[in-house]
Amino acid sequence: MTVSQRLRKAARPIWDRCLTHPFVTGIGDGTLPVEKFRYFMLQDYLYLFDYARVFALGVVKARDAALMRVFARNVDAILGGEMNIHRAYMARLGILEEQVLTVQPALDNLSYTHYMLSVAGQGGPVEIAAAILACSWSYAEIGQALAGIPGAAEHPFYGEWIRGYASEDYGAANQALIELTDCLAAGAGAAQLAYLTEIFVNCSRYELGFWDMAWEMRP
Repeated sequence: MTVSQRLRKAARPIWDRCLTHPFVTGIGDGTLPVEKFRYFMLQDYLYLFDYARVFALGVVKARDAALMRVFARNVDAILGGEMNIHRAYMARLGILEEQVLTVQPALDNLSYTHYMLSVAGQGGPVEIAAAILACSWSYAEIGQALAGIPGAAEHPFYGEWIRGYASEDYGAANQALIELTDCLAAGAGAAQLAYLTEIFVNCSRYELGFWDMAWEMRP
């Protein structure tokens, strides 16, 4: 069993709850109230800035140029790629980026990003990869699951979101992170593997909490 498979197995009960969460299923069947999705997009946009900062700490912590470039490419992919999905929806909802930056992050959002940044600040590249991977991988699985629902990817409003996270490009980027995690964790001892599992499971719990936060539109 690879390290990534071990992490995925440990988080399976949490991810199963994410896949059946009413917010996620509401995207899949098109019944999610738009105001909940609007709240989610604003909070997720703010989250992605800190998510990019976690990758940026990977650039700082990397000990060779090749690994620095890997983390740097991911920073660019978030700021110039994944966030384009959000910008497209904000345009459809009549939201300017300047308005987003005046929104206060919800407490759940702050807790999640502060945890990742703390892990990244205290750890090295492999701990950073484990913290990052939970978000990337869970969204890839959610995107694929929703795309498998007949007509979901063609929904006039939510289809674009589904197609973005079910796309080949997103899947390839996520697979690269899985392989990076396995590479960085090669030779890790029992204590480090236990810590990496703890990080991954904690971030998965935060992912579930993020869906709860969005569904309830918590302050």
